[in-house]
Amino acid sequence: MSRPDADKPQSEALEFEQEFEQELTNVERSLQELKQRYTQVQQDQATQAHLQARQSDLKQQLKRRKSAEMQAELKCIETQLEALETNLESHLFTWGSLKEAFWQILRFGGLGIVIGWFLAFAVLQEPKPKAPTDAPATSTPSAP
Repeated sequence: MSRPDADKPQSEALEFEQEFEQELTNVERSLQELKQRYTQVQQDQATQAHLQARQSDLKQQLKRRKSAEMQAELKCIETQLEALETNLESHLFTWGSLKEAFWQILRFGGLGIVIGWFLAFAVLQEPKPKAPTDAPATSTPSAP
């Protein structure tokens, strides 16, 4: 017969091992996503540099002679550059990266409001000091 007390450490160890494996899997997945994002950013930056070089070449050629084909290609390049900029910026600001800052602002902003209410309530509950009254004027008896 096995005692329930003896099985408890084994079950805790097994549970800890399963949690550890799950966290390790999550870390590996996050690392893979980070590698993919890094590769995509590198590719986008290389494409952006190539398009910017082509854009400057087209602008110089347009100064010499105007061509409808060059103008159309220039507009296409500008559109692609805008899309790349948006894509690169979106990699910098995702909800995941802003989530912690958002909750910190919410937490401390809310804490500031609560402290402000507490202080206002405390100040309003204090008895108001009475205004000093002037000393009563001594009345002089009037002569009849």
